[in-house]
Amino acid sequence: RARVALCLAFLPPFGYSLKVSPLIEKISDHKDFKKLLRTRNNVLALYSKSAAAAESSLRLLSSVAQEVKGRGTISWIDCGDTESRKLCKKMKVDPNSKEEGVELLHYKDGAFHTEYNRAVTLKSMVAFLKDPEGAPLWEEDPEAKDIVHIDSEKVRQLEKWCGVCKRMMPSYQQAATELKGKYVLAGMNVYAAEFERIKEEYNVRGYPTICYFEKGKFLFHFENYGATAADIAEWLKNPQAPQPQAPETPWADEENVVYHLTDEDFDKFIKDHSSVLVMFHAPWCGHCKKMKPEYEKAAEFLHAASDSPGVLAAVDATVNKALAERYHISGFPTLKYFKDGEEKYTLPHLRTKKKIIDWLQNPEAPPPPEPAWEEKQTSVIHLAGEDFRESLKKKKHTLVMFYAPWCPHCKNAIPHFTTAAEVFKEDRKIAYAAVDCAKEQNHDLCKQEGVDGYPTFNYYNYGKFVEKYTGERGESGFTTFMRTLRERDHERVGKKKDEL
Repeated sequence: RARVALCLAFLPPFGYSLKVSPLIEKISDHKDFKKLLRTRNNVLALYSKSAAAAESSLRLLSSVAQEVKGRGTISWIDCGDTESRKLCKKMKVDPNSKEEGVELLHYKDGAFHTEYNRAVTLKSMVAFLKDPEGAPLWEEDPEAKDIVHIDSEKVRQLEKWCGVCKRMMPSYQQAATELKGKYVLAGMNVYAAEFERIKEEYNVRGYPTICYFEKGKFLFHFENYGATAADIAEWLKNPQAPQPQAPETPWADEENVVYHLTDEDFDKFIKDHSSVLVMFHAPWCGHCKKMKPEYEKAAEFLHAASDSPGVLAAVDATVNKALAERYHISGFPTLKYFKDGEEKYTLPHLRTKKKIIDWLQNPEAPPPPEPAWEEKQTSVIHLAGEDFRESLKKKKHTLVMFYAPWCPHCKNAIPHFTTAAEVFKEDRKIAYAAVDCAKEQNHDLCKQEGVDGYPTFNYYNYGKFVEKYTGERGESGFTTFMRTLRERDHERVGKKKDEL
């Protein structure tokens, strides 16, 4: 009896029944599986040698399915089942060859994509299904095992665009390992809007920002972002607040042949020189600093030329505000050309010594500026504060992009968002919309809709906010998101018809 009882404790009884989450699609027929792959673009399939072997995986995958609802699909094929065995053979999958008796395969856009070989944890699997081609989480890196990861599910988003973060991670990881037991080195992604209070409290204005704490109290920032592991270890022996940087010497006070003009002498200079190119700049402007050497070289060339076609001047628009206002300077650097005392052209395309000199030798009107996004003929609906809610109420599914025209990430996303809108232009229940948050009339709207960075994507159902879209910012991500919503609509209609 004792031996029989022991066996029963470990072997599933005859007719073993496993409760499976309704969010997990149990498939046994090959045609049903092919249909699933045709209608779902992002499928993670669990193949198991038996129901018992799948039990622990299914418990985890039930939680994963809940987290990725509407973004990804989990399916289960029990290869130990007589009917499902044929499906496993056709898909050339044999979970018996795996130590745990299970195999996880991912299918994307109807075809096999990859074997899932990342960490078998809720965070990692959710992150994978939200971005199957994205980088693994920082905490999945074995070299980062000694970093204390604080709510770091979204660190992969940071890794994609924060170059300084990527360069610093190996040094930070090495320091965490070498200093383990003496100091704690932690990592936390605070990019999401939910962390606004933390960013405000610790003055996080860019990435990475490194804060030093003692006994739970924040003391100061560590600002050596080019540090090696040895640099970090050395600094921690005697932590010091960052030393205030010496103020930069104003460009006008440096030795150069550019004419630096002010509110007082500008008009006289422009009248005295028949051909003048003026660069309106700001001391903090990175693009201005990058262009400054080229501008100075061009000025030196023109200064030395016996038949110079013109002179180069500069105006610090943050000091000479009357000039900045008169010429409607709203961005830096701004180049304006003056001929015989009159403003003639604004020249955004002149950025190098060669281009500046070549253009001055043959001054002509610059090419017309590219029309603004909202001025182009596309399927994206451009909304403003007064018509925002009423317009959204007319559509069942609307993805809204809140943007600023000057934002580089917005510029990258706009072509993909526009193409996605074209894909669904015939579907009257779907809309892709955009709001320019740089326009004064939209400031209140953008604040009201929780926009704290650009671009921000919000999904609305008949005008009601549902969730923020945090998926891929490519055409595939935007279209997959909307296609999944429509598939769910069709499924609901089908179920209602079946019930009738």
